[in-house]
Amino acid sequence: MSFAPIRRIVTGHDASGRAVVASDGPLPTVVEIAAIPGTVFHEVWSTSESPAAVNNGADPTIGPLTLPPPNGGTRIRFVDIPPDTPEFLAHGAESMHAAFSEVGDAKASTVKADSPHPLMHRTESIDYGVVIEGEMTLILDDTEVALAPGSVVIQRGTDHAWANRSGRPCRMLFVLIDGLYDPAIAAAFAASTRGDAR
Repeated sequence: MSFAPIRRIVTGHDASGRAVVASDGPLPTVVEIAAIPGTVFHEVWSTSESPAAVNNGADPTIGPLTLPPPNGGTRIRFVDIPPDTPEFLAHGAESMHAAFSEVGDAKASTVKADSPHPLMHRTESIDYGVVIEGEMTLILDDTEVALAPGSVVIQRGTDHAWANRSGRPCRMLFVLIDGLYDPAIAAAFAASTRGDAR
């Protein structure tokens, strides 16, 4: 099963302030993650400050792939996620440093020998994850939640993974918003990782 290509329409303003279409076409940055074949990032847009600059600036998706949003900014992307395979579940943790390095955030991986899934990771952001097509399972430290099209997850900087147990690819839409951990949560992380060789 393959998904339809994503069409992106970007608006802007002409010299007199009238609304115009600045671009209309396929996404310029679509990247398959080599360490996790079948996982494809479709970069739609990002902002690098809040409030966001409203201008006719350059396309912010051109350049290296980066998992988290910019400092003080946002990121929107689609991700196509292939079904988990027995081999990936058994040996995937070994390649996760490489996978997260490919998406510009090696430190996001939190996988350990006893992790519930090889893709366990965490970013200091608020993420809205929407299942567009297919099925997904949200994995947390001690909880799993089955997701179907139309399910929306509000991910508040928690350790998590996306497990595709459906046997078919899944497409999700993510909006990531830069965040800052509450001091009590940051202290709990520090206390739980003392002596941890992650």
